[in-house]
Formats: sequence, structure tokens, C-alpha cells
Amino acid sequence: MSNEKNNQMNQPASVAVPNIQKRGMKGFFNDLKRELKQVQWPSRKEASRLTGVVLVVCVITTLILLALSVGIDKVFKLLMYSK
Repeated sequence: MSNEKNNQMNQPASVAVPNIQKRGMKGFFNDLKRELKQVQWPSRKEASRLTGVVLVVCVITTLILLALSVGIDKVFKLLMYSK
């Protein structure tokens, strides 16, 4: 039983671990440049559309939170000042 546990613990993990080397800032920026070349950037039209979606969602969320805030404030004022 003990031998099985040791064998299982010695097996490599299923998660890939990056090979981290100490290459300093120059190595970091070279890696950054290489990664940014692989990014698939959205077109201007798609970026504009998605920005519009984010702004609309922000406005809707703001209005919902404002309505909740005003509603809860009115309920508390009714409860506090009613006799």
C-alpha cells in the first residue's frame, strides 16, 4: 500500500509547468513581444461594437442600482418616520 502511494506521488503532474529561466528584463520583453505577435486583435468595427455593448450594460446597471437605492431609501424613511 505504501509503495503504491509513493509511485503515485512520483508521477508527473498533469498541469504543465513553464520552464522559468532567469533572463532578466530583456528576456521578459522579448517574451512579451513574441506573445503579442500571437494575439488575434479584433477589427475596428468589432472593437467599436463591443465597446458599445459594455457602455450599454454599464448604463443599465447604473440605472438598476440607482432605482434600488432610491427605493430602499424611501422604504427606510417610511419605516423610521411613520407613527
